[in-house]
Amino acid sequence: MIVVHHLENSRSQRVLWLLEELGLPYEVKRYARNPQTMRAPPELKAVHPLGKSPVVTDGANTIAESGAIMDYLVETYGAGRLAPAQGTPDWLLYRYYMHFSEGSMMPPLLLKLIFTRLPDNVPFLIRPVARAISDKALGGMVQPQIDQQLDFLESELATRDWFAGDSFSAADIQMSFPVEGAAARGGLDARYPRLGAWLQRIHAMPGYARALEKGGPYALLK
Repeated sequence: MIVVHHLENSRSQRVLWLLEELGLPYEVKRYARNPQTMRAPPELKAVHPLGKSPVVTDGANTIAESGAIMDYLVETYGAGRLAPAQGTPDWLLYRYYMHFSEGSMMPPLLLKLIFTRLPDNVPFLIRPVARAISDKALGGMVQPQIDQQLDFLESELATRDWFAGDSFSAADIQMSFPVEGAAARGGLDARYPRLGAWLQRIHAMPGYARALEKGGPYALLK
């Protein structure tokens, strides 16, 4: 039995979605974040030494990292579904977006979250200095990177509905987390109608809804 070690409001939500799209039986083991630090609980270290989510166990196999989990599930159980045929142009797009999601798009979104919260997490007397540093970093480095990536993604969807060609694939599932993050706090707004339409399409999919029922509240949608 596949077990998803699911941390609330995290990347593991898209693992549940992929499993729903593949129609595979699985078990969800839920973990709550520490309310003060928002970090994963120490119990996850019993599953994987880094103590992070997502982690999937499948028999004797323990697989961590979102992209690696996606690859494992599609290659092991997909039977040709949710991935383009290897050697095709769409396959190159698929591979690109499976890596772009975490390798390029998530770092500036994470930096935005850190710098936005920084002024409220330092002593009161130095908050003006921390806020000035945060504003400088956000305006001069972080947000311009996010904007550049959103412009790129918007242009990518000018000629197709999905990230890896004309068909929905696991690359769209992998891209869901950073695009939702950008919509929540990264500046994805009415300037990006194609990305907005893509989000509407994935949120309307039955498998997405079933994954939300299995995973519980998902704050990125707020």
